[in-house]
Amino acid sequence: MDSCMLVFSLILEIIFIALFSSHPAVVANSKLFREYIGAEDKGVTFSDVPINEDVDFHFILSFAIDYTTSSSSPPSPTNGDFRVYWDTQNLNPSHLSSLKTHHRNVKVAMSLGGDTIANNEKVYFSPKTINSWVRNAIHSITDISRQYHLDGIDIDYEHFHADADTFAECIGRLLFFLKQNGVVSFASIAPYNDDSVQPHYLALWRKYGHLIDYVDFQFYAYEKGTNISQFLKYFDEQSSNYRGGKVLVSFGTDGSGGLSPENGFFMACRRLKHQGKLHGIFVWSADDSMKDGFRYEKRSQTLLAKSI
Repeated sequence: MDSCMLVFSLILEIIFIALFSSHPAVVANSKLFREYIGAEDKGVTFSDVPINEDVDFHFILSFAIDYTTSSSSPPSPTNGDFRVYWDTQNLNPSHLSSLKTHHRNVKVAMSLGGDTIANNEKVYFSPKTINSWVRNAIHSITDISRQYHLDGIDIDYEHFHADADTFAECIGRLLFFLKQNGVVSFASIAPYNDDSVQPHYLALWRKYGHLIDYVDFQFYAYEKGTNISQFLKYFDEQSSNYRGGKVLVSFGTDGSGGLSPENGFFMACRRLKHQGKLHGIFVWSADDSMKDGFRYEKRSQTLLAKSI
């Protein structure tokens, strides 16, 4: 009798484990909220942005760029020698230290690259060689990270003077060094659906995806007027492209495209959450959201903090 009960108990335990593991919502949903900040010199500060203490909050300083900063000549590539281009008057190491003192749930990363620089010139990924770019990048990124006591790094190059394999090798080696040596604790990439952009990030993902913690996919780069069903289709497509990765959903507050908060973004998020697929939300950007009082940042964080 005792042995029968033991076998029965084991069978029940196996059934329970099988049922539990078939519901990814238990482990897949996240309370991660991320916001890009500082790219547009609009005077936004960390303290302007509402922070819900029940989420994991990442600020992403935008941008560090490997271009010259001389005021007397147009910016030009520096082969991995990064300089700070975000609003240092309002987002400096002292401000960051105060932020972390008051909000224990906040971490801060810096983003590399971006779309444009002074006078709306495009920022190009332009390495002379893989080894020289990586060597310069390691040195300059480590210096900036230590000066600001940063936690993470984000990759947001959008224009390229190098092929996909070169990009993958440069960024992959940089991420490996930064994580291996404790310079950063997490890394993300910010691709979007464009034939001149996506192949570079997919090459990076295939070879170095194990070093990438989050995929900040720019869903706001899709066409304006995107509806909920289209958005969910795009999400599934990109989740397949970055299989095994944590693909975050996103919207822009700068008038860009995609599924807007007004047209059903939060309804789509609730559907993903019920399916256990909501790995987090990010917003581009705090600079643009300030004029409306960060109302959609508040809604995003409330949704993430709430149980299903």
